[in-house]
Amino acid sequence: MSHALPAAQFAALSSQPAMPLMARAAVRFAVAVTKWDMRRKTRRHLKDLSPYLLNDIGLDASTAQAERSKPFWQA
Repeated sequence: MSHALPAAQFAALSSQPAMPLMARAAVRFAVAVTKWDMRRKTRRHLKDLSPYLLNDIGLDASTAQAERSKPFWQA
């Protein structure tokens, strides 16, 4: 289980106008890394889903394969 703040909380922190420039940059970097990690994990788990579960989340096998093949930085 991850102990990191959700991306929405990071975004709220980074939008604070009183935050120093370097702190804002650090928070934005942390948000990006968190998103990348979530994408990587989600895409890695797609390969373990049965066709029934893929259908349950609204994906077919070819769509799941296309999503799995994307790099973590690509939305």
